[in-house]
Amino acid sequence: MNQWQTLAAAAILLFAATFSEPSFADSFGSGANSFDIDFVTIGDAGNAEDLGGFPVPAGKVEYEYRIAKFEVSEGMIDAANANGDLGITHFGRGPSKPATSISWFEATRFVNWLNTSTGSPPAYKYDDSGTFQGWAPSDPGYDSNNLYRNSLAKYFLPSTDEWYKAAYYDPIAEVYYDFPTGSDETPVPVSSGTASGTAVFLGSEPADITQAGGPSPYGTVGQGGNAMEWLETHFNQADHLPPALMRVRGGFFRQGSDFLRATSQGRYRANLDTNSISIRVASRIPEPTAVALALIVLTVLLALRRTRSVAACNTV
Repeated sequence: MNQWQTLAAAAILLFAATFSEPSFADSFGSGANSFDIDFVTIGDAGNAEDLGGFPVPAGKVEYEYRIAKFEVSEGMIDAANANGDLGITHFGRGPSKPATSISWFEATRFVNWLNTSTGSPPAYKYDDSGTFQGWAPSDPGYDSNNLYRNSLAKYFLPSTDEWYKAAYYDPIAEVYYDFPTGSDETPVPVSSGTASGTAVFLGSEPADITQAGGPSPYGTVGQGGNAMEWLETHFNQADHLPPALMRVRGGFFRQGSDFLRATSQGRYRANLDTNSISIRVASRIPEPTAVALALIVLTVLLALRRTRSVAACNTV
């Protein structure tokens, strides 16, 4: 391998280390009202679909994306309200508990604020009177396959397939499991904790979002039990307008284990707020920033300069 090949390989490795971390956080808000959302990367684009869960098929996603490691907490909603004057109400259990009693419409407004407060276009369209609209062909970011989501938005609610893959798919073994704990065995019910093979169900209250059971193969926590989670997808699978019956998945803290299975899903009206449904945010893979690219170029140039200096010394 010559020096140019060596430098090119080093640049590729540096790029991969910079932009392919399996877990990292995005920051929102400011001052006392700032918070982070931890994301995990869901890779293995074009994975096989699952024919053993519900709907059939499910779980195949043709692109890489990110999904939040934890559910959205009450504290995150409070901070977003303080920063963006969103006026979203929620059930009051504590700042580290999953934010529940939030309707699908409120969930999309929260996600829109995540986008607009960080320089991205909103994921979901509302008119001046606050009525939900589908994106039109004349709108930048219009996607004929999904009238709900703007394709230019960075943050969004996960679709059925995006949520399902993150919960049940094992990218190493390339199999789907029955439960979002990396197993076909029924999880052990707990009130709190992150031990492997556990989930928060058959109880009376949800756990803190970071203590909501054992992780999925991708590292998400609480996709089974703790709180159900709104999906972006209409219950009839296609993205119908206006939103009516919307999908929820994952079961919640009072239900039995069957509601955690890959074969289980629920439906609730988009304007309903119940203390058993929360939010999990998904995201596009971030584009490399100009600063990061400049650092990579600078690293390569410094390495090249060092190589030339060594070569010059060896010829003297």
